[in-house]
Amino acid sequence: MAKIRAAITGIGAYLPDYVLNNEELSKLVDTSDEWIMKRIGIKERRIFKGEGKANSDMAVEAVKELFQKTGLKPHEVELIIYATLTPDMPLPSTATILADKLGIKNAMAFDISAACSGFIYALEIGAKFIESGEIKKLLIVASDKMSSITDYTDRKSCPLFGDAATAILLEPTTEELGVMDYIIQSDGIGRNYLYMKGGGSYHPASHETVDNKEHYVYQEGPTVFKYAVSKMADVSVDMMKRNNITAENLHWLVPHQANMRIIEATARRMGLEKDKVMINIEKYGNTTAATIPLCLWEWENKLQKGNNLILSAFGGGFTWGAIYLKWAYDPKK
Repeated sequence: MAKIRAAITGIGAYLPDYVLNNEELSKLVDTSDEWIMKRIGIKERRIFKGEGKANSDMAVEAVKELFQKTGLKPHEVELIIYATLTPDMPLPSTATILADKLGIKNAMAFDISAACSGFIYALEIGAKFIESGEIKKLLIVASDKMSSITDYTDRKSCPLFGDAATAILLEPTTEELGVMDYIIQSDGIGRNYLYMKGGGSYHPASHETVDNKEHYVYQEGPTVFKYAVSKMADVSVDMMKRNNITAENLHWLVPHQANMRIIEATARRMGLEKDKVMINIEKYGNTTAATIPLCLWEWENKLQKGNNLILSAFGGGFTWGAIYLKWAYDPKK
């Protein structure tokens, strides 16, 4: 019996209309285009504005595009895995809220929180459901409204983040395509360097937590950078070695878009030229869980069936990982 693998068979995305560029950001906080570009590599980012607009509202648009492109119907969806660190609310899961907004009934639906590694984690979890033979049509949504937890008076963190939503369809295949291998890891030491302190059971929301700005994301930049450079590069090189992948037969590195210097360091360790690396950080910033699928969405028409891809991410926790993926379809005409 042929082995069942999980293949990405379609992808949709949504980017908010509002563009916050470095010039406008410099009017809000003491920074400049030169400072941001030199240290991070971001020129602009998208911000989801509007009264009562939530993370799931972006995801709805991403899934609608996916439905339109693939012909998938709401009643066919069996499972939704929603990767996010900015849920609509603590309860219920944003996956169930999304299902309700889209008319998806009776599907299993749950959120996962692995910060910037969220898509990598969700893809591997989803692959296991597909490989089991129990699920045939699976949605992985990676969506974050980072503007909702960004302090726009903090010059170190506010240039980093943008808002975006993505959705992929995962289906079974018996061809040598799809998710081929994975390395997923974590180290809880990261909880001391990248976190949002307020709002959970440790520091429930109060006047004090609001006054102390504990409901915004915080990171100790130098420490996070050091770990990210090391872990993303290590796991990507390890993936190449154990699958006999070389710089010549790897078609694309799809890295998490957090910092241009981290991306460049990872590519160097892998022996890759820049033309084999998907990079859109300059236009969208760090959209956390959405960055990798946003790259796949933007490069979709350049991907060929059978292309070798390594997806690599590092995020809060610390969490990190790499997936070896063989692309499952040719560009749709």
